[in-house]
Amino acid sequence: MTQHVVFHGTIIHCLGLQQLEIIEDGLLVTTSDGIIISLTKSVRKESVQAQLTTRGLANSECKVHFLERGQFLVPGFIDTHNHAPQWAQRGLGQSMHILDWLDKVTFPNEARFRDPEYARRVYASCVDGFLQQGITTASYYGSMHAEATKILADLCLAKGQRAFVGKCNMNRNAPDYYRDATVESSLSDTRDCIAHMRKIDPEGKLVKHVLTPRFAITCEDALLEGLGEIARSQPDLPIQTHFNEAEQEMAFTKSLFPAFDNEADLYDHFGLLTKRSILAHCCYVSEYELGRLKDLDCGVAHCPISNMTVGGGFMAAPVREFLRRDIKVGLGTDSGGGFSSSILDAMRQALVASNAREVMSEGKDRGLSIEEVFYLATLGGARVCCLDEKIGNFAVGKEFDALLIDSKSAKPGVMTILEEHDATRTIFDKFIMTGDDRNIKQVFVRGRQVKLT
Repeated sequence: MTQHVVFHGTIIHCLGLQQLEIIEDGLLVTTSDGIIISLTKSVRKESVQAQLTTRGLANSECKVHFLERGQFLVPGFIDTHNHAPQWAQRGLGQSMHILDWLDKVTFPNEARFRDPEYARRVYASCVDGFLQQGITTASYYGSMHAEATKILADLCLAKGQRAFVGKCNMNRNAPDYYRDATVESSLSDTRDCIAHMRKIDPEGKLVKHVLTPRFAITCEDALLEGLGEIARSQPDLPIQTHFNEAEQEMAFTKSLFPAFDNEADLYDHFGLLTKRSILAHCCYVSEYELGRLKDLDCGVAHCPISNMTVGGGFMAAPVREFLRRDIKVGLGTDSGGGFSSSILDAMRQALVASNAREVMSEGKDRGLSIEEVFYLATLGGARVCCLDEKIGNFAVGKEFDALLIDSKSAKPGVMTILEEHDATRTIFDKFIMTGDDRNIKQVFVRGRQVKLT
C-alpha cells in the first residue's frame, strides 16, 4: 500500500523576502513520491489522526513523525554557485588575487579530474558532504573534462541531490595542460554531457546540464557564440558564469573584449543572459547593468565568503539594491574560493557583508536581516534557479525538499543552548547563527531521505 509521510510540529519557511512564517503545531502531509498535498496550521497533537481521517487517510496509509520542542522543519538549502572540483582545495589560496589564485591553486587542482577514478572519489565525497550540510540543490561547475562531469551527474542522481551540473568551457588564458583543445571540442563535449544527463534523467526531475562558460576571459568569441546557439536551441537549459567578480578580472575582460563597455552587454551579445542565467558574484554593477539584469530576469548568486577572502579586495556586493529592484538573488558557497561549504556560514557572512555595505553606502543599503538571509538560502535560491514552482518552501503542490533540525541534538555541538523560556523564533535564530550540520538530523529531497547517518 502506498504510504503518505506526515510531519507534525513546528514548520518554518518563507512566503516572500520579509515573510518568515513560523507554524506551530503544523501538520504537513506528503505523498510517497514527495509531493506536498496539505499543510494545516494549529493542529493539536491529539487531533492529528482525526485530521488525517477527514482527509480520507487511514492510519495504515500514513507514517507520522511527531517533532519535539526544539525540532522543526525548514526547506532544503540551495547553493546557487559551487565548484565541485574544488572540494579538495577548500581553504587554500585565501587572500590571493583571483587570477593568481586560478593559476597557482585552482587550475593545477582541477586538471587532476582528467582521471575518472580520481573524479569519482572526490565527487562522491563532495556530494555526500553537501547533503550532510543540508544542501538539497546545488548548481555545480564541473571541470573541463566531459567524463568527470558525467560522473558528477551520475553521483548526484544516485545519491538523490537535486543538481545543475556543467562541463566547464575554457579554451584560452589557462595552462596548456588545462584548457579545451579547440572551440569544436569544447562544444562537442558540452553536447555529450547534455545528452548524457537527458538520458539518465529524461524529465530533469533531479539532474540537468547547465551551460558553463567559466568566464569570458577563458572563452574565445566563437566558443561563447557556440554556447549561445546551444542555449537558443535548448531554452530549458540553465546557464552559469562569473560576472563582475573582481576589479582585476573586470579589467582583463575589457581588454579582451574592447567592443563592449560592460559584461552585461558582452554576455547578452552572445545570447547567454536569460531568465535561466545564474551570475556569480556581481560585486560591481553599474546602474546600466542593474537595469539590464532586471530586464533580462537574470539571477544573482551572492557569494559573500569568497567575495571577502579571494579576489583581491573586501567586496561587498550590492545585495540590498538587487532586492530593491526585485532582481533574483540566492546564496552560493563558491566552495573552493569560499573556505566554507556551509550555507549556514554563507548566511552569516551575508549579514556581515550587508553591514559593511550599509557603511560603504552611508546608510543607503540597509543591512540584511536573519529572515532575509534565510530567504536567500531557500526561496530566493529557488527563484534564481527557476525552480520556485517546485521547491523553496512548503506550499502545497511543491516537492518535499526539507531539513529536520534538532536544536537539542545528542551529538556535542556548538549551537547556543536552549533555555526553557526560549520562543520558537529564538530557537530558530540560535540555529541560523550558531548551528551546524550536527543539528541537521535528516535531509529530504523529493521526499527521499538522503543524509548519511
